[in-house]
Amino acid sequence: MNAYWNENAGRFVGRVLSEPVFSHENHGEDYFRVMLRIDRLSGAEDTLPLLVSRTQLEQSPVFAGERLAAEGEVRSFNNRSGVGSRLVLTVFVRALCAAEEDEPDCNQLTLQGTLCRVPVYRRTPLGREISDLTLAVNRRYGRADYLPCICWGAVARACAELNVGDALRLEGRFQSRGYLKKLGEQSISRVAYEVSAMSVERLEEPAFAGQTK
Repeated sequence: MNAYWNENAGRFVGRVLSEPVFSHENHGEDYFRVMLRIDRLSGAEDTLPLLVSRTQLEQSPVFAGERLAAEGEVRSFNNRSGVGSRLVLTVFVRALCAAEEDEPDCNQLTLQGTLCRVPVYRRTPLGREISDLTLAVNRRYGRADYLPCICWGAVARACAELNVGDALRLEGRFQSRGYLKKLGEQSISRVAYEVSAMSVERLEEPAFAGQTK
């Protein structure tokens, strides 16, 4: 395990829901937001925001309705606009290409980082065990992404015993979840994003989240 940055790698295959929309400019490069729908085996679906550069779009144009395969990492940033979620998560795309129509949907994510909050273990109203984790995953150049993660059942019970500062490796998916937020007398539909961890491994070597080489 590299002590100065951690692993953050995902592969996402699904169908594009809309044409790319301009998001922002950074260091002279324009970035666009693309919404990708990925079907789960259960019949549910995840609608994920991809962040794609203009250069990537020029090399591999993206159109609504087409099948797309993307590789990248899940990133977080604080939303200070006062509108929507305070923590915004997106897939920062490193590579993309058109996917074959018969290629199955894919939502696979591997994370390696440091547990930065005390795990919250609880039971749902139906009695299912769940643990909420927050993982800090370093980037290469001095920043870290803080990613909310959930796990279930036996994995949730094991995670309840973890400590802040533990180095972890997670495998799972990046998922979307709809919910209603009460604003006064009104309820507004919102979408939350989180990592659903299928497996969690505690590593012996610390991850040094937030440090740089």
